[in-house]
Amino acid sequence: MSRFVEPVFVAAGLRTPFGRGGGALAAYDAISLSVPIVQAMAAQAEPDLLVWGTVIPNLGWSNIARETWLDAKLNPNVPAFSVVLACSTSMMATFAAAGMLGAGTDLTMVGGSEVMSRPSVALTADASKRLTDLFAQDATAALAALQSLTARDYVLPTKGWSNRITGRTMGQHMEETAKAWRVSREAQDDWALKSHQRAVAGWERGFFDDLVVSLPELSRDANPRGDTSLDRLAALRPAFDRDSGKGTLTAGNSSPITDGAAGCWVATEAGLARLSAGTPHARLVDYEVTAVDFHTEGLLMAPSYGIPRLLARHRLGFTDIDLWEIHEAFAAQVLANVAAITDRNWVRGTAGVEADMGDFDWDRVNPNGGSVAIGHPFGATGARDLSQAVKELWAMPSGSRAIVSICADGGQGTVALLERA
Repeated sequence: MSRFVEPVFVAAGLRTPFGRGGGALAAYDAISLSVPIVQAMAAQAEPDLLVWGTVIPNLGWSNIARETWLDAKLNPNVPAFSVVLACSTSMMATFAAAGMLGAGTDLTMVGGSEVMSRPSVALTADASKRLTDLFAQDATAALAALQSLTARDYVLPTKGWSNRITGRTMGQHMEETAKAWRVSREAQDDWALKSHQRAVAGWERGFFDDLVVSLPELSRDANPRGDTSLDRLAALRPAFDRDSGKGTLTAGNSSPITDGAAGCWVATEAGLARLSAGTPHARLVDYEVTAVDFHTEGLLMAPSYGIPRLLARHRLGFTDIDLWEIHEAFAAQVLANVAAITDRNWVRGTAGVEADMGDFDWDRVNPNGGSVAIGHPFGATGARDLSQAVKELWAMPSGSRAIVSICADGGQGTVALLERA
């Protein structure tokens, strides 16, 4: 049984090539990188609504969706609003759009972008108040005070977008989870190698050609490495736990700093008819948004709650899922979440699901690579994952099912159940 009264569909959209941090796309910002994608998708069909997001804050705008749409010089009568849910941002945009279909809204463009190369530098709340109060009293003195600011007055991205509450990065949190679930360095490197090999193979056989819009600076993803190997991955030093001698997460088995933008479509049957014939699409049957106490369960372990709950609600097991598109924030995160959902005692006692999910088939996971190889621009990953999954599912028989899963900072996660129409 679907969550929706009327069928809701997700159709494959477009994205930029994903660039390495500090590389070819570093001169863009989140809006300017979004514009070519929104323009290219709008050339296919004008949507009734735009839902877009980015994660890294920027004081230059408050509604990136509307700013992007207007900068793209598109119909100003199309409304647009923004969402943010860390790494799940553009998947959450998809869920929000799905709930707004009907009553004249049949086709929604959703997505997001991130230029991780250009994080904003901001003042702390105390420094901002100090200067604001001073400007109200004596502008000359306030300008002089600007020159006396020190490093402690700024919010600097020195810790890789660490969690506000704990002060630790996602990688530091994931090191703890990897140890708790006994995820070995060898297993992480093995999965990272598969991700790179599959992404490179996908590019070579043309899988990504109609999903990616070339930019003047970059025509294909910059991160996948065709020359990597288990030996090269094994030679890399731990990136987040460098002192204990037990660190297992490296630059090679973690998603890289990445710049990129991605979109997809959310539509009714009438909305689908406005897209080009043959556009890959799948029915959005249901979704799950979950949250965990990351002090006890792990910062990126929410999907392990959402997946069994979603499957159980539809009386499905692992063998009923023909495709798994699992966001790879870290290879360890994928391995730990799957270890959890395949532990029957854990699923019953922690996720609260009594059903036996059966055997998990790793050969059905991320057949064209994942975020470890392709990259992870926070706001764009959800739309990239969904478009990729929809196209992969499109090559399968009618009725085939996919699970798309994304973990997010703050102990949250989103999971979608798709079905080939």
